[in-house]
Amino acid sequence: MSLRLALIQADTRWHDSRGNRELYGTEVRRLAAQADVLLLPETFLSGFSNDAAAVAEGMDGEGIAWLKALAADCGVVIAGSLVIKGSDGRAVNRFVWMAPDGELVIYDKRHLFRMAKEHERYAPGEQRPIIEYKSFRILPAVCYDLRFPVWLRNRVAENGQLEYDLMLLVANWPKPRREHWRTLLRARAIENLAYVAAVNRVGTDGNQIDYAGDSAVIDFLGQPMVELGSQPQSVVVALDRAPLDAHRKRFPAQMDADEFQADW
Repeated sequence: MSLRLALIQADTRWHDSRGNRELYGTEVRRLAAQADVLLLPETFLSGFSNDAAAVAEGMDGEGIAWLKALAADCGVVIAGSLVIKGSDGRAVNRFVWMAPDGELVIYDKRHLFRMAKEHERYAPGEQRPIIEYKSFRILPAVCYDLRFPVWLRNRVAENGQLEYDLMLLVANWPKPRREHWRTLLRARAIENLAYVAAVNRVGTDGNQIDYAGDSAVIDFLGQPMVELGSQPQSVVVALDRAPLDAHRKRFPAQMDADEFQADW
């Protein structure tokens, strides 16, 4: 069985939720008939801003309501992250998986980018959900999480099966570190015997930080199925379970993985 995944790489408008709803909504509607899941970048309604108070919304705010209505109207899953008001006064960088029937799965970014002082204004996530959809088990992740292989490690269940088949990563990853991005995406796919699909933004944000895009889908061998450039563009890729299952059977490296306990 296959999963049709659309990557939407765009130049997110700075602190302009209405403008971003128009921007991303147009692309979602254009691609909805071609895809099952549409993936938008990190903080796609605001840009990656440390002015959390200015851009954060509640879960009952316009952003979530718009996302729910759009998913229902288009009959697709829409996923990406938003700045959401937290319960302790700090915001959270929240990955939202919105299904057309209104089913909602959330993941709050675990690793906060201290070089931009994200950890001072945002609260870290504690939960690591696995989403099941169209025969795929999916792990959500956000930007800086990509650097932390323990958090993203594909664990082995008691029945010997791996925990997830596809990692979905949304990001605002700056241009100067683009080679880190490209290298780490491949590493995470290879070591976890899983597909990795990652969407980054392009353009220059309100902090004058440049983004190169480089959104990509990487297969379980670490080979790019598609790589986007540095311009706004979208692409649809079909992921097939059969070659993934065959590779895991032929090369069951997870059976020799080290045992460890993680502090989370």
